[in-house]
Amino acid sequence: MQVDVVVVAYNSRSTLRGCVAPLVAIPGVSVTVVDNASEDGSAAAVEDLPVRVIDSRRNGGFAFGVNIGVAAGTAPWILLLNPDARIDPQDLRALVATGEADPAVAVVGPRLLSADGTLALSQRRFARLRSTWGQALFAHRLFPLAAWTDEVVRDRDLYSKAGSPEWLSGACMLVRRTALDAVGGLDEGYFLYCEDMDLCLRLRAAGYDIRYEPAATAHHVGGASSVPGQTLAIYARSRVRYARRHYRRSLVPLEAAGVALGALSHIVAAARRPALRRGHTAALRAVLHEVS
Repeated sequence: MQVDVVVVAYNSRSTLRGCVAPLVAIPGVSVTVVDNASEDGSAAAVEDLPVRVIDSRRNGGFAFGVNIGVAAGTAPWILLLNPDARIDPQDLRALVATGEADPAVAVVGPRLLSADGTLALSQRRFARLRSTWGQALFAHRLFPLAAWTDEVVRDRDLYSKAGSPEWLSGACMLVRRTALDAVGGLDEGYFLYCEDMDLCLRLRAAGYDIRYEPAATAHHVGGASSVPGQTLAIYARSRVRYARRHYRRSLVPLEAAGVALGALSHIVAAARRPALRRGHTAALRAVLHEVS
């Protein structure tokens, strides 16, 4: 097993060591931590471990950090792992075995569990106008299993068997290096969010497959380096960028309008949650700025 693990850290000191420590002693596995100008001394949490630490000198976003880490290695497989996630050696081996069994597979993702041990819904559909507007109008709450209302695959039966979803959450994602090189790496125009969806779309367009493997399990705390609502404006901008890259030009304003409507409807729904309300307000402003 030859794997380069790439972890992009930003104010991740509290979780980074737990993420990295299970992997450093595995033969054939090299761990690279890219520190995106953390202010909490994240790198110090792993300075005594046999890992490569790269100071990116600025917080250029997740894709920016990943590309730096990927360029530092040569292994045929790359594990992209959030600093608030962890995977044990046997589960990493299961991911690699799945990828090695089929040369058409470019990405393999495990079953993800949340901090409390419950299933995290990591299988996704590509963003489309119908799903953007469905989420804005809370249709996914009324019809949770309908494919048109949401991008999250909510049918829990699909998480007990191997499958080929359109894309997978980037919290823990094994990527074939040759495939990643073929599509030019991650798009650094996304600061955060949608870069994993964008990558899987480009890989599928290049003829590769995306695989979900429930025989492997990873744990994801989620949101460890942000507070509720803090990154909603970034998410909104990423949605608009994704539409500009992958939608017909005439549909981009409709996508932006759907994202703006979603921010507005969530402002109303978050009336008693000030932090979220501020976050959705910032998201609305961000979308309006993007289209102005």
